[in-house]
This record gives sequence, structure tokens and C-alpha cells, in this order.
Amino acid sequence: MPQPQSHGPTVLARTSNAVRNTAAAFGTYAGVLGMEHGFFETLQGNTHIKGVRIMAVGGPGLPFPFGHEPAMTLIPNYLFTGIAAMLTGLAIVLWSAACLQSRHGAVVLLLLSVALLLAGGGFGPISLLIAACIAASRIGKPVPWALKHLQPGVKRSLALLWPWVFSAALLWVPAEFALGQLLHLQNDHRQTLSNLNLLLSYPMLALFALSLITSFVHHAQRQGE
Repeated sequence: MPQPQSHGPTVLARTSNAVRNTAAAFGTYAGVLGMEHGFFETLQGNTHIKGVRIMAVGGPGLPFPFGHEPAMTLIPNYLFTGIAAMLTGLAIVLWSAACLQSRHGAVVLLLLSVALLLAGGGFGPISLLIAACIAASRIGKPVPWALKHLQPGVKRSLALLWPWVFSAALLWVPAEFALGQLLHLQNDHRQTLSNLNLLLSYPMLALFALSLITSFVHHAQRQGE
């Protein structure tokens, strides 16, 4: 009599891979943010850039209460910098959505990340891309040694925490924007807002790191490791 097929770790690895989902979401998110930087750079027109550090959004007031949109570029022209940032950001979105599981998925994402940084994609997306590259490099691989030897109860808690931490990491920037709109904050380069923006970046970076850790453990638990 034929035995029923198993729906254990192998199937779960294909259907619910927290590491892959984290890498794809963070990479896509960063690509969109890079395209946003590029869009505002093109609005500054066919004008010359002095130096490599720029503000992606021109004018005396910026539409983002908690972000000055700083960036760098090796292209001495706002219009062409913006076009390059949008094209590179689009390439990151497409690659993150479809190709991260390929043999060189993480390496190509890393190269695209460097290109985005040097083409005016902004400093903000880089933290997302670092997390995405780390996650992409671990797709299909065992959980890191240090996490494998955690106590079972700690593993279960971290695994259950992943969806919540992951969601919080993705919603942090939109929540900042919504809060700024509700409080009618205007980004006028005041030091107070700059300090607040820096302060808010610390828990955001912590969420990125915790998303990585919990995704590793979540996937390991799914595979029965």
C-alpha cells in the first residue's frame, strides 16, 4: 500500500521562508525609496552639482518632517543623477522580487546597492539593503550556529516574534511620516528635527536587526532544526 507523502520541512521551506521574505521585502522597500530620491532629484532639473553630497529634495522646505533626504552622487548633474537612481532602484525592486534565490542573488543585490548609493539613491535605503543582503546570503542555508544553540523556549519566542517585528520594521517610516503630518511638523532644517530624526533611526535599525535574527529562527523552526 503506498505511503502518504510527507508535508514536513521540505514543503514548509518552500511555502513559508521567513528569510527569503525578509530579504525580498527589505530589498524591494529600499529600491522604492531609492526611486523616490531619484524622482525628487530629477525635479531639480538639468543643473550642475558641486561636490558629491547632495539633498535629494530641493527648495527651502522639504515635504518629509523626519527626513532631510541626504544623498551622494558621482554624477555631477541632478537630472542624470535622478534618472540613474530611479533606474537602479527599479533594478533592485525587480531583482529582490524575483531573483534573490538564484546562485548569485545576494552578490548582485550587493552590487546594485553600491550603485544606488553612488547614484543618488540616498543614505536611508542602505541600512535596509545591508539587512536584505545578509538575509539573501542565508537563503537555503542552515540557521547560524549561535542561534541554533539557543534554548528551545527562546527559539519559539523569537520565531513567534518575527511577523510582528518584520511588520514594525516595514511600517516605521510610513508611521513617522503620518505622525509628522498629524503634528503639522515642517521640515525647515531646524536642529531639533535633525536630532529627532537621528533619535528615531536607532529603534528602526534595531527593528531591522531583530527582523533578521527572528527570520533565521522562524525558518529554522519551520524546518525542524
